[in-house]
Amino acid sequence: MATIAPPTSAPATHSTSSTTASGGSAVDSSTLAGNFQTFLSLLTTQLKNQNPLDPLDTNQFTAQLVQFAQVEQQLKSNDQLSTLVSLQQTAQATAALNFVGLTVGVSGTTAPLADGQAVWNLNVPKPATGVITITSPAGQTVYSGSFNLNAGVTPFIWDGKDAAGQSWPEGNYTLTVTAQDASGQLVAVPTEIEARVDSVNLTQNPPTLSIAGRDYTLDKITRVSR
Repeated sequence: MATIAPPTSAPATHSTSSTTASGGSAVDSSTLAGNFQTFLSLLTTQLKNQNPLDPLDTNQFTAQLVQFAQVEQQLKSNDQLSTLVSLQQTAQATAALNFVGLTVGVSGTTAPLADGQAVWNLNVPKPATGVITITSPAGQTVYSGSFNLNAGVTPFIWDGKDAAGQSWPEGNYTLTVTAQDASGQLVAVPTEIEARVDSVNLTQNPPTLSIAGRDYTLDKITRVSR
């Protein structure tokens, strides 16, 4: 059996944003450093081998020195950017670790069935009628039903039983909604789940949170509950 609770106003959200930055690769840095050394060698050779009767033009010499300084500054800037990127990645990892064990809301279709209940929030943009289907982790259809959907954030609660009243084991179940408005036009109904963060994968950039068997980045989180 499944029930749809009355629509509620959109829940308060706890926004978590994450940004990513990229710096020059090791190859780019190596290339720039090589060009810097080549430039320095050429300038030194030019000064050693200039004609005493026709010395290097002052304006040209000044321009080359300016280029020399710009290359040196670029190398320093790249080093500083690499340090900033490293610090940001560390901050992202630390922020992700803080979510482990917390209950969060994320935009998704797969929710955990635990203690005889699985809950999804349906964000219905306008009144519609829809067919809601729930599938098991193995892809089996375990429940399907037609409902009148009112506009607003509507909780959909499934008790873990199919049409025959058979209880399904705990696990992560996926919900899909196919809805139409009064004129027969398809209506997209985004879904949100609320579940506990099981673990964090720090090998990904940005890090990902494992929630109900799926991976989500920090920017997918809409709220946090303690």
